[in-house]
Amino acid sequence: MSASSKEKESGSPPDSVVSSAVEPTRLERLTTFLGRFGVETNGIGPVPDELRVDRRTYQLFTVWFTSMMNIASLVGGATGPVVFQLSFKNTVITLVITNALSLILPAYFAIFGPKLGTRTMVQARFSWGAYGVILPSVLNVFSSIGYLVITVVIAAQLLARATGNMSSTDGIVINALITLLVSFCGYRVIHWFTTLAWIPGLIGLVVMLIVGGRRLGPAISADEHLYPPPTVAAIVTYAATMAAGNWSWCSVASDYGVYHDKNGSTAKIFTWTYLGMFIPAIITQVMGAAFTVAAPNVPLWHAESEDGNDFGGLVVAILQPCGRFGTFMVVIMVLGITGLNAPSMYSFGNSMMNISSIFAKVPRYVYAIVATAIVIPLAIVAEAHFYSALVSLMNMIGYWSASYSGVIFVEHVFFRRRDFSRYKLSDWNNPAKLPPGLAALLSFCISFALIVPCMRQTWYVGPIAKSGTGDIGVFVGFFGTCVMYGVLRVVEIRMFPGHDS
Repeated sequence: MSASSKEKESGSPPDSVVSSAVEPTRLERLTTFLGRFGVETNGIGPVPDELRVDRRTYQLFTVWFTSMMNIASLVGGATGPVVFQLSFKNTVITLVITNALSLILPAYFAIFGPKLGTRTMVQARFSWGAYGVILPSVLNVFSSIGYLVITVVIAAQLLARATGNMSSTDGIVINALITLLVSFCGYRVIHWFTTLAWIPGLIGLVVMLIVGGRRLGPAISADEHLYPPPTVAAIVTYAATMAAGNWSWCSVASDYGVYHDKNGSTAKIFTWTYLGMFIPAIITQVMGAAFTVAAPNVPLWHAESEDGNDFGGLVVAILQPCGRFGTFMVVIMVLGITGLNAPSMYSFGNSMMNISSIFAKVPRYVYAIVATAIVIPLAIVAEAHFYSALVSLMNMIGYWSASYSGVIFVEHVFFRRRDFSRYKLSDWNNPAKLPPGLAALLSFCISFALIVPCMRQTWYVGPIAKSGTGDIGVFVGFFGTCVMYGVLRVVEIRMFPGHDS
């Protein structure tokens, strides 16, 4: 292995340069050159203690606040009335309770970043093992791409509708390239960007309320008569859909805190992260539900939203009275969506590098380019069936994320006793010292025997879901995995002594 490869594995600082005892390759020379301009060139290894000194804990608020305080997040609230036929009141109650509870888990996992200095999928090696972790890493790659596709489609719809002379395909390409620009630079630039990028999203939402707010009151008051009585299945499935989206953050939660102060208050890290998720989630999703419920009562809104399948069209219609200023606001809000996409693209690279030592030798910025090349064609295809694609995607990601999270939670709380000193970080890449990962793999796979009967998708409804429970797959998957992993991990420890790093 070359010196540059060792550097990438070591977790050196973002502005590190590539050195080699032999003649550097062209890629190494390019990496050295980019590193001089602040592009992150480090690998996926745990960040050394002396580099985990950033005391700006508020950045753990802004990175999540920006990710959710944008026009794309309104769609989560819109799915309540559009997909599940829930009234505004029932949608809001479901959103508040679901977000309040389900966001606890990813906020808790975010603590691992500053305390261990490990990216999420690297930390997973301490329960999944050096080889078992390949499975969640691969799944996380697909999940990151899936979310990028959906959010790029939202941005494209906005641009296409606002300009009038731009196709959705053009909008997809433009937004993907903007995301590439930010993600290409890495950790420091992402945090700098997300410290500011929430502003245009918030301004845009405020303008929407000022312009269209007067239409909301009458529609919300009358909407109880427009929707059928809520069923338990509809409410539970909607809650599961939103929880699935929130739990999907568990597989990336610690990626954005690895250079922050390792001695920082655990309570502050959790609180900043939780509030950074919860506050914008409630604001945007409630707004999304409100405007969606009101759309049928406003002919222009209803026509432009294409019966709820084009949320970008609805936003443009709401801002149409503002003329060119409205168009300008739409463009500004599209830039805010980059604050959601850039971290997702960054985590795509982290997961790719964790799959194989060969992949770990590829510079991080290359994966930003790869992700962009994948997202653009997939987004063009997904744009035609937006809401159905969104709901199916969020649930499928949620199923595996729930089971994955169960493993990480039980390992840390019960087997590591919530003590970060019990993780021997020097063994992060040593299969002989790490857990074999059999307990994690078995409990993960077996959990799907519980999940499948509880699924409720457009293409499949399990027997338990048919009985009227709704889609409880993500909840059953999490708690089922917790129990199974707890039992299997005890057996694994006894069978493989010494694999306890």
